[in-house]
Amino acid sequence: MPSTTFTVHTSLTPTQVLDLFTDFGPDRAKNWPNNAESRYEVHETGPDWAEVTEGNNMGWERERYSWDAAAGTVDIETLDSNLWGPGSGWHYRLTPAGDGTDVRVTLNRHGKSLTGKLVGALIPVAGSVALKRQFAAVFRKAEAAG
Repeated sequence: MPSTTFTVHTSLTPTQVLDLFTDFGPDRAKNWPNNAESRYEVHETGPDWAEVTEGNNMGWERERYSWDAAAGTVDIETLDSNLWGPGSGWHYRLTPAGDGTDVRVTLNRHGKSLTGKLVGALIPVAGSVALKRQFAAVFRKAEAAG
């Protein structure tokens, strides 16, 4: 199973990071650049969970987000996807650190299609560097928005 783990620091508080991860409003695609508005759909939400479809021209996935503010965790389970199979998903741990939050990201991918298997093979090699850069950019934009 291709996976990667890395940590990104942000000056946002853990509450602000949690809000960024769990804001399923109409601006989500603007906050998360890998999500195209045309692929974004909210199916259902609850007080500590949401089921959404997100993606872009290369791939999409229907996911179940669940979070625990007290524990500082957000989990995303892939329910269906053109690229990723069962067992795929994300785990975030938000830890107060100095002037903000350390966000520990763990990504697990099980390639379902040929493209998924090819992209999945790159995750252990270059995933942490590329994804860390993307998360840092998302957090910088949120920090600037204040």
